[in-house]
Amino acid sequence: MQKPAFILLVFGIICVAATIDIDNLFPYSQQEIPSYVAADNTPSDNPITDAGATLGRVLFYDKQLSEDMTVSCASCHHQEFAFGDTAKQSIGVSGLTGRHSMRLVNARFSEESNYFWDERAESLEEQTTMPIKDHIEMGFSGFGGHPTINSLFDRMAGIEYYQVLFPLVFGSSEITEERIQFALAQFIRSIQSFDTPFDDGMNLAPSVGAPFPNFTNQENLGKQLFLLPRPQGGAGCAGCHSPPEFNIDPLSLNNGVIGMVDTDETDLTNTKSPSLRELVNPSGEENGPFMHDASLETLADVIDHYDFIVPNPENTNLDPRLQGPPLNLTDTEKAALVAFLKTLSGTDVYSAAQWSDPFGEDETIDLIGGTTNSENTPDFNMKVYPNPFREYLLIESRSEQLSVEFYNLNGALVKKATGSAQEPINASELPKGVYLLHVKFSDNGRRTVKVVKH
Repeated sequence: MQKPAFILLVFGIICVAATIDIDNLFPYSQQEIPSYVAADNTPSDNPITDAGATLGRVLFYDKQLSEDMTVSCASCHHQEFAFGDTAKQSIGVSGLTGRHSMRLVNARFSEESNYFWDERAESLEEQTTMPIKDHIEMGFSGFGGHPTINSLFDRMAGIEYYQVLFPLVFGSSEITEERIQFALAQFIRSIQSFDTPFDDGMNLAPSVGAPFPNFTNQENLGKQLFLLPRPQGGAGCAGCHSPPEFNIDPLSLNNGVIGMVDTDETDLTNTKSPSLRELVNPSGEENGPFMHDASLETLADVIDHYDFIVPNPENTNLDPRLQGPPLNLTDTEKAALVAFLKTLSGTDVYSAAQWSDPFGEDETIDLIGGTTNSENTPDFNMKVYPNPFREYLLIESRSEQLSVEFYNLNGALVKKATGSAQEPINASELPKGVYLLHVKFSDNGRRTVKVVKH
């Protein structure tokens, strides 16, 4: 029998790539949603799937989707800040964003189907590629010397993990703007928060208006103020941000914040708001600053703003529910409202692996399991056998030059292949267990497979 050829390439120190196991994707499509949550803007033609959201996760964190390969969606929407940014303006490829980056958590659970602060995108799908096509944010605008988004498709077609993931999701390797939109929207809609003290209270109390047994007196007072309309002695917050989703009423006009970031200009078009969930991280730090212009540093500042909105004749788009006399909240009531708003935050969104960066230290991803061969990369087709193995492994591949390395499941390099041409790999010294076998081809293509040693 003809044995495969092996040529060992010499490497220095390497950074281990991250892996995605196609046979064991995160169950994005099966995430539990509380029965009391009704809002859901998922369109019928783009339901969340495990494979689609996985592709969306890769797209969301991939810096190669920006013109100079320095910026990703996650550069402006950080997991540690509930997928927002604590900077007033986020950094793009050609400058700073025009508005403060909005938190994306629970974007799915909103009756408002338009996106961006000014609602210029009619759907989440449409919104996802608009930053990519912005000459300041990610650069593929086609204006002023910037490339068009078609140039991005050409770039992505040469990236190995997309040659696998797009066929996995869509049945073919074709890369289009609509397919990118669908995958990104699936991932963003999967980012949800229902592990908060408020949700615990919803499961313990007979109704949202009843006192929550897990709340302090201050938090229950804040909840009452939030829920009750002004004529009944409340602050009327729920009139625009109704529980349990705490999304924005689609009919809302602007909230009296009409400034622009670091300019004296006015902007009356901002009528969208993110969910009020996840305003505070698990360390108790607020995910501010707040509002589209980042003008309000703290939640206390936000409460002060709504306590008395100074009439401004330039603002012809102020929501009627915010017009009228001041609320005249006491310091005790203001503190109670802040305490209640903090109960809308949990912990999962900040650390859950399914929403985390899938790229390794070397900013690459290896795919394992499944059918990872691509119609566009025949030279990368390979077969590893026997698997499980006892002492020797054989690799069949069209590529004549291979570098073979074994990693344990902790990511540590435990063996490099030392076989010469026409000889199989001797791995008899490895302990029994599961390993990731990284095979690198002469043209820098790679495959990773999971192998088991008996």
